[in-house]
Amino acid sequence: MSTPFPFTAVVGQDDLRLALLLNAVSPAVGGVLVRGEKGTAKSTAVRALSALLPAVDVVTGCRFSCDPAAPDPGCPDGPHEVEASTTRPARMVELPVGASEDRLVGALDIERALSEGVKAFEPGLLADAHRGILYVDEVNLLHDHLVDLLLDAAAMGASYVEREGVSVRHAARFLLVGTMNPEEGELRPQLLDRFGLTVEVAASREPDQRVEVVRRRLAHDDDPAAFAARWADEESAVRARIVAARALLPSVRLGDGPLRQIAATCAAFEVDGMRADIVMARTATALAAWAGRTEVIAEDVRQAALLALPHRRRRNPFDAPGLDEDRLDETLEEFGGSDGGPDDEPDPDPDPDGPGGGGQPPQDGPDDGSPAGDVPAQGEPSDDGQAPAGQGAGEQSPVRAAEPFRTKTLSVPGLGEGAAGRRSRARTEHGRTTGSRRPRGTLTKLHLAATVQAAAPHQLARGRSGRGLVVRRDDLRQATREGREGNLVLFVVDASGSMAARQRMSAVKGAVLSLLLDAYQRRDKVGLVTFRGSAAEVALPPTSSVDAAAARLESLPTGGRTPLAAGLLRAHEVLRVERLRDAARRPLVVVVTDGRATGGAEPVATAERAARLFAADGVASVVVDCESGPVRLGLAGRLAGELGGTPVTLDALRADSIAGLVRDVQGTSRRAA
Repeated sequence: MSTPFPFTAVVGQDDLRLALLLNAVSPAVGGVLVRGEKGTAKSTAVRALSALLPAVDVVTGCRFSCDPAAPDPGCPDGPHEVEASTTRPARMVELPVGASEDRLVGALDIERALSEGVKAFEPGLLADAHRGILYVDEVNLLHDHLVDLLLDAAAMGASYVEREGVSVRHAARFLLVGTMNPEEGELRPQLLDRFGLTVEVAASREPDQRVEVVRRRLAHDDDPAAFAARWADEESAVRARIVAARALLPSVRLGDGPLRQIAATCAAFEVDGMRADIVMARTATALAAWAGRTEVIAEDVRQAALLALPHRRRRNPFDAPGLDEDRLDETLEEFGGSDGGPDDEPDPDPDPDGPGGGGQPPQDGPDDGSPAGDVPAQGEPSDDGQAPAGQGAGEQSPVRAAEPFRTKTLSVPGLGEGAAGRRSRARTEHGRTTGSRRPRGTLTKLHLAATVQAAAPHQLARGRSGRGLVVRRDDLRQATREGREGNLVLFVVDASGSMAARQRMSAVKGAVLSLLLDAYQRRDKVGLVTFRGSAAEVALPPTSSVDAAAARLESLPTGGRTPLAAGLLRAHEVLRVERLRDAARRPLVVVVTDGRATGGAEPVATAERAARLFAADGVASVVVDCESGPVRLGLAGRLAGELGGTPVTLDALRADSIAGLVRDVQGTSRRAA
């Protein structure tokens, strides 16, 4: 078994280490979401935390880790007459992104349940994580149905497995820790709110600190046991401090003054619901206990706000997480003051490095040998109207997008089998039951009526004599279900000179931004191809990160000729490559253009020939017609006809104008087929 990297040897990442330690002191805080770029020790720190958690007492032989002092009366292995108990280390259970539902919640032996009436239950990862840590790396990539199960378990502290009238319940209280790279997509708001705290991590830009990171990593890789031994004293000290803080926690007093500051802060930052207030209160109490104090002070409230509120401030995926610290300080000062106790705040520990010295975790281990003023924004034209240095002739600076608006669903016709989502109809493991089939591999969703119907004709031949039904494996039938899938929405955006009027391009970007927001909500992958000048480029390869797409769109310059054929051919190539990577995910192409084409011989005819490639492949498409002015050529409509898709004007993309668009997309695609 490999030796993990010591928690106290992690260089920097103070907020990350503090958030993890506070949850170790008080699991009621609600877990930690760690956001940051790759290679920033997110997983290393989380895995190292489990070695610091105090050991737990469990009922001997219980697969669900029941506490001997208070065994679960509904435990599937119970009832427990506690005669023997065992002490074991706290577990850290990892949930793989590609895990099945049965692996997460456990599985019932349906055949034995039907034929013998026995609840033969194999516990899953939620049972293993009870009274420990459940760690999800890349939690933003977790399938929606697993997210729903996690939400239920986190809310109720229990896991329920229901299969055709057979029910099993067991306790599932765990510390939920997730890590994610925002570039790969955002997290559902429901799950985001379930994490008590969130921290943003990034690699240090200080050369000395980066050198120390490399030095410690290499030392650990060369001799993990020796490296861990060097940090054993620091690990023991932090472990003892966690135990002491847990013991002190019930004695910590949250006075009316700090509580009023918590409520005022949550109100000032307009967070939804009351969970933020509760999490802040628990976090501030844990901070005081970690610092060795029995009274919550204003600094505890401030630190709790910085950890508990940033992810609850986001209203859509394009909002940057964070908190205005000046506004936070003003709110705390306005609502500060005495809470009625003998002293407004207790005196801090005189020794800042002692056990009561603030909320930060240990920093060091053993000795190891833009200016203010009116400055033009980058890319803006100068006062004489000339393009800034470095900007090509005929190219205009990026235009800000108009305010996004709500759109209705654009869906791909037919029935797919792609990844779970919320856009187009698909055969899925979850949804309404539409029929049955023989299982391919492990049975996951039993169709009870079809199973009984298959077994009934053979009961006499099988010698049935009692009330029970004699069921064989060949009788079992898998339920087929219909739900929704996520698609690949590929945007092909005209950024040429014909689109470059600032007000017009702002409206175009606002429309694309609105569709990106819709793609985020429907769990799609998105890609962005742009064309202008003499060529097309893939501004963003297909990804789950719609905020990355929004950032590329915001910085998109315009100008030059209109190589429409190049843009379509590049988009067709993107789809070809993506089909090899993910054949089940069906594409929806959204072309945003006025339909004009320039450059080369017969540019319009060349573009139409490129468009027919999409029609031949049966790719669903929509053309957003951006043509404006009193004279309209109708070129976008012609392009939509060649694509086998649907033309829609820029104004018609709004929710109140798009009601018939889905029907048009489906009808046009069927006619093209």
